[in-house]
Amino acid sequence: MKQERCPWCGTDPLYTAYHDREWGVPCHDDRTLFEFLLLEGAQAGLSWITVLRKRENYRLAFDDFDVETIARYGDADMERLLANPGIVRNRLKVKAAMGNARATLALRDQGISLDEHLWKFVDARPQVNHWRTMAEVPASTPISDAMSKDLAKRGFKFVGSTICYAFMQATGMVNDHLVSCPRHRACQATG
Repeated sequence: MKQERCPWCGTDPLYTAYHDREWGVPCHDDRTLFEFLLLEGAQAGLSWITVLRKRENYRLAFDDFDVETIARYGDADMERLLANPGIVRNRLKVKAAMGNARATLALRDQGISLDEHLWKFVDARPQVNHWRTMAEVPASTPISDAMSKDLAKRGFKFVGSTICYAFMQATGMVNDHLVSCPRHRACQATG
C-alpha cells in the first residue's frame, strides 16, 4: 500500500507540519490540552486552517494558555481580546475561553488534572482506528457525546460532541490517521 499523508491537510506547509508533528500524537500536558480545547472551541463554524494560522496570535493574546491567568480575566481583557484582529473575535467564544479556564481550575480544586479527566473517556489509552478513507472518519462518537455532556455539566462551553471529537483527534485520544498515512503507525507507536 502506498504511504500517503491524510488528504485533509492538503499541501499548505503549516497544515502539513501540524499533521506530521502534532495531530494524533497522544498529549498529556495540561496546558497543551487546554490550548487545544480553547482552539477547537474557537474553530466552531470555521475551518481548522483559519485557527491554525491564528495560533501564535492566540498564544500571545491568551498568555500562552496559562489557565490561572485566563481564569482571572475580566471586562478589560474581554475588550482587549475582542479588539485583537489576530484571533477569532467572537464574544461568546472569548467568554467561553475565560469560563473554561475557571472550569479547569474547579477540576483542579477537586484534585483532578485536565489530563486525568479527559483521558478517562478513552480509559487512558489512545483508541486506534483503521480507516481507509476520509468518508469513514466520524464527526462524533458516543465517547465524544459523553465527554461533551460531562464538560457541559461542569460549566465548559463550546464543547459540543463534534468539537470534543476534533479535540480527541488532535490530542491523540483517537488515532484517526488513515491506515495509508505514515503517521498512523507512528502515532500508534507513541500511544
